[in-house]
Amino acid sequence: MNEPREKVARKRGPVAGTDEARRGGQAVRAKYGREFFSKIGKRGGDTVAREHGAEFYSAIGRKGGETTKRRKGPEFYALIGKKGGESNRARMRQSDA
Repeated sequence: MNEPREKVARKRGPVAGTDEARRGGQAVRAKYGREFFSKIGKRGGDTVAREHGAEFYSAIGRKGGETTKRRKGPEFYALIGKKGGESNRARMRQSDA
């Protein structure tokens, strides 16, 4: 029969992506400053690099690239290559002017 479901505890605080959540994030940024978050992000990255090694980043990069290739196909790479070339040509025209 129907067994009672366990109550799932909801995370406290505003739902991610809402205006309430955004204001909370802005308040924290105002309190600690951007440099603080830059420092703790760098510490986290350094810790991962130290614990897993440089090969870890290569492996996850390959994994992500393979997933993108599988999902989007070769047309995606042709399109972004064309966009990059157009952007580069536009920059070159501006520097020549």
